[in-house]
Amino acid sequence: MRKKNFYIVSDGKLKRRENTIYFENEEGRRPIPISAIYAIYALGSLTVTSRALSYLAKEGICVHFFNRYGIYEGSFYPRKSLVSGEVVVRQAEHYLDDGKRLYLARAFVEGSIMNMARVLRKSGEDDSEVISALQTLADAEGIDEVMGAEATARSAYYSKFDSILQEMKFERRSRQPPENEVNAMISFGNSLLYSAVLSEIYHTQLHPAISFLHEPLERRFSLALDIAELFKPVIVDRLIFNLVNRKVVTEGDFDDRFNGVLLNENGRKKFVKAFNERLEKTVKHRKLKRSVSYQRLMRLECYKLVKHVLNAEKYRPFVMWW
Repeated sequence: MRKKNFYIVSDGKLKRRENTIYFENEEGRRPIPISAIYAIYALGSLTVTSRALSYLAKEGICVHFFNRYGIYEGSFYPRKSLVSGEVVVRQAEHYLDDGKRLYLARAFVEGSIMNMARVLRKSGEDDSEVISALQTLADAEGIDEVMGAEATARSAYYSKFDSILQEMKFERRSRQPPENEVNAMISFGNSLLYSAVLSEIYHTQLHPAISFLHEPLERRFSLALDIAELFKPVIVDRLIFNLVNRKVVTEGDFDDRFNGVLLNENGRKKFVKAFNERLEKTVKHRKLKRSVSYQRLMRLECYKLVKHVLNAEKYRPFVMWW
């Protein structure tokens, strides 16, 4: 049985009975065989029994929690089965060594900029302002300057959104709370992506709290933020363009009663369905010579990072080729 992501949008409870996890709500009980679960995204108010949680931990299944407004709150991250002291030590060394950390931080931002430019070109937009940030990045001598180059590129990138979007206005990036529908989808999509990357990190020997671009902070799996930078344009932004321009998501899928704009339950259902379809979409990998899913591309990026910290192969960031 192929494992897949399960998105629970409505309120309910997760229980265990023998080798099956059940989701229960007022509409009834839905069985979810443990062998079918890759990760769980809890987007409603979810109660998890201790027996269910213990079973999920035993099977190495991450559970990502969002509140009823689609805002990411945290993840249940089981004890890792793939543990390598050498990888963690080398990963920490690459964070502590300014030169090694700067190389990786630049690489993440370089890949992000190249992917933003690629998305613009695919959308028929000029990418020259975004690409010009690569020179600033090359001259960066510290993490703050690297972050500044990324911010410059992203500002130029976002300035093109209103030319690409046909049905909704973006205007500018706003958070906590999002000021309009497009910003609501960006925030929600980025949170889903962060969780998806975290699930992939779990299945490698990397430590999720040791990062290079973003500063490691208490209670944050910051390595997922680093890797997610590469995939935001490819997965989240292109998905939003598609949903808006095809009128799959409309103004009726949002709620503006909470001092901002957020996806309502129906909107979240539409978005997570399309998001998961995007994760399962495959492309022909140029090096592996076989089709791999977008979700698998994230895992491959983790493997590349492991090889780099072990000095086996220099890290080169993922750049979209299709």
